[in-house]
Amino acid sequence: MGFRASFSATSILRSGFGAIIRLRAIRAIVNEALSALERDFAGLYAPIGRPSIPPEKLLRAMLLQAFYSIRSERQLMERLEYDLLFRWFVGIGVDDTAWDHSTFSKNRDRLLEGDIAAKFLTAVVAQRRVKKLLSTDHFSVDGTLIEAWASLKSFRPRDGSDDPPSRGGGRNGAADFHGQKRSNETHASTTDPDARLYRKGPGKEAKLCFTGHGLMENRSGLLIDACLTEADGHAERVAALHMIEPRADRPRPITLGADKAYDTQDFVNELRSMAVTPHLAQNTSGRRSAIDRRTTRHEGYAVSQRIRKRIEEAFSWIKTIAGQEKTKFRGIRRAAFAFTFAAAAYNLVRLPKLLAEAG
Repeated sequence: MGFRASFSATSILRSGFGAIIRLRAIRAIVNEALSALERDFAGLYAPIGRPSIPPEKLLRAMLLQAFYSIRSERQLMERLEYDLLFRWFVGIGVDDTAWDHSTFSKNRDRLLEGDIAAKFLTAVVAQRRVKKLLSTDHFSVDGTLIEAWASLKSFRPRDGSDDPPSRGGGRNGAADFHGQKRSNETHASTTDPDARLYRKGPGKEAKLCFTGHGLMENRSGLLIDACLTEADGHAERVAALHMIEPRADRPRPITLGADKAYDTQDFVNELRSMAVTPHLAQNTSGRRSAIDRRTTRHEGYAVSQRIRKRIEEAFSWIKTIAGQEKTKFRGIRRAAFAFTFAAAAYNLVRLPKLLAEAG
């Protein structure tokens, strides 16, 4: 169901006249969000020096890259050369020359300093007409693995005690790690030191990866917060507490739905101390769940358990359409920027239909 919902949202963008109607509605939402960030942009760009790409145009171009699954900045610039719809959305004149792909990448990196991706996501969901679609009482949280742009061959001892992998057979020579004990405490990737070796569960393949996190409101299924962290066994719960805490300061309790990976006593205690009711799937595999019938007997618990699975639709779109299944960036800051910005793009794809239905 998640994949069908995600792909159908994107197919509307790709369908002739429907693409123009949908992009026109998206552009209006984007323009309002960018207007709210004018002060942040001014702090990032010096008034002197060589002219740079306006951040508003830069972000609009990045949105198109996510909407249309464009794999690289080079391909994006090529598309801007001939596609009038792209030029209109970004704000480039018909006779203007598209930017060089290397210039585009350098200007994009400037946005890392101001945490612009997170602020853009906030600016999208903070608009008055969007806020009417959002629940302020019921939320869901989950995490997903984002594969790092690094090979397992780059995962080497920190003290440099081993010999380089065999280079026989070309640049990417064969390497045999059978019988070697490798862990994040003793090894690190030489390609991306921020990546961590992690496996999703027993019997799963271990990969160098990060963990992406999303907080969804339960009424419309929109992401209201997103972040990316190092991959470890505690990252999902720590990130969930970080994202839900600003929403917990309310006169009445709120609920937070999540899967059984979050069902630990420490996490439940932290939620209850913030007046957040934990609607977590019970993990009873060889132990006792941290929640009991006092929580699960309520009808709202069953509703939360049903709705929380919709966050997988957002993750499937972010990873499959926006190209974040394996990040194209090295370093946690760049990977986090791309993941959070893709979460904002997911909301923008869904918002025109939601706003039309709300009247």
